[in-house]
Amino acid sequence: MDPGLAGLLGQQAPRSRQPFMVGFFRTSRNPVRTPRVVRPQRKKRQLNKTIQMQHLNKHLGVFDDGHGSRGRDVCRRHELYVSFRDLGWLDWVIAPQGYSAYYCEGECNYPLGHQMNSTNHATMQALIHLMKPEVVPKVCCVPTKLSAISVLYYDRSNNVILRKEHNMVVQACGCH
Repeated sequence: MDPGLAGLLGQQAPRSRQPFMVGFFRTSRNPVRTPRVVRPQRKKRQLNKTIQMQHLNKHLGVFDDGHGSRGRDVCRRHELYVSFRDLGWLDWVIAPQGYSAYYCEGECNYPLGHQMNSTNHATMQALIHLMKPEVVPKVCCVPTKLSAISVLYYDRSNNVILRKEHNMVVQACGCH
């Protein structure tokens, strides 16, 4: 099975460094083993891959129109400004007066493309959710990379403290 058919896309690398994943699906009590085929030429392969992906998506009931289900955008980072003034914290926070924190929101539907920064676990969970939505929840859009900000503030003894607060700014989002 071509990993691209399951939504697994990645960087070009030597074959010895290519990741792989094995999935087991129970479809019947009698195991069926299909013969392997020789890969077609590159130009034909790209066309076949597109057709196969459309067939797989149609079979699984997945329709990719560039948006998630019900027209929602796919998982991505959104603007969020945190104002320490609005929180009523300027009596103890000296600087900054606020910062861009960002947040993650959007759909994480199967197949999860490489731009979704998804784990193999998330890919499998998204696939199983298609088959058993009442048993397995959807994959979530969450921060995958966070960075720090420096905050100058007064402590309880009125000392001025400069502290690096970790995991305050969303740098990237993904489906996990």
